[in-house]
Amino acid sequence: MLRGEKVGLRAQSDDDLPVIQRELSNDVEGVSRAEGRAWRPVAVGSKARQAQEDDPKNVQFSVVELEHGELIGVASVWGIDTHNRSAHLGLGLLPAARGKGYGADVVGALCQYGFVVRGLQRLQVDTLADNHAMIRAAERNGFVVEGTLRSAAWVMGTFIDAALLGLLAHEWTPAPKV
Repeated sequence: MLRGEKVGLRAQSDDDLPVIQRELSNDVEGVSRAEGRAWRPVAVGSKARQAQEDDPKNVQFSVVELEHGELIGVASVWGIDTHNRSAHLGLGLLPAARGKGYGADVVGALCQYGFVVRGLQRLQVDTLADNHAMIRAAERNGFVVEGTLRSAAWVMGTFIDAALLGLLAHEWTPAPKV
């Protein structure tokens, strides 16, 4: 398990899937905002979910709170480009875990995976420009805003700007070992 200060990243288990489905996957607006595509229902154990798990360019994690081992969300390193040594980061916290400072810790653990475990050179966060929590979590880990894509995302009937943030391996400062 990769460990941050308050969270751990581990493989998703069969026991996680019903919680993820209930708390995240069935949130139509949340999925539409997070995944850059229209929401569609995906059953636990479906071929669509299996295909995502088997994609070598996409690594999925369950996020657990370290003190109690409770599942609090999901995280991913996706779009892994082994030639250019780059990838994108994403996360989704369960509603009860939001606003508690876990996001920055998750981003830090994802940076550890990307830079230390995978040897990547560049990590990128692509998020909606109004996703202030994700932008703050990324900036706390050294990401800088590199640009805005105007009206780039169609979300629930409205175009929204997207923000791009980037971090290079030599710019990253790992959190101190606890």
